[in-house]
Amino acid sequence: MKIKLMASCFLIGALLVPVVGYTADSDTDRSHPKAFVKDSVITTKIKSKLAAENLDSTMHIRVDTDSDGIVWLSGTAKTQAEIDKTVSIARGTEGVKSVENHIKIK
Repeated sequence: MKIKLMASCFLIGALLVPVVGYTADSDTDRSHPKAFVKDSVITTKIKSKLAAENLDSTMHIRVDTDSDGIVWLSGTAKTQAEIDKTVSIARGTEGVKSVENHIKIK
């Protein structure tokens, strides 16, 4: 029984090696895993704040954060007020150094 379990674990591990290698190479601009986690945390904070505001255009706005703490906003909004609120939320988030706004009015 132990041999079957060990063989199964070995097989699964061997099959996952290419997947791990692929994911490691998919984001080559990150110098360290901590940078990726930090950027993801900033993006998640902004998205959750936007969701809490119940803006109509939240579903149409994309939030990306680069390794330097610069947030890139893109997509569409219904009004300029929604764009201004989104930019304000992004700027007020901890860890954000600057915001690049590419949101357009629909």
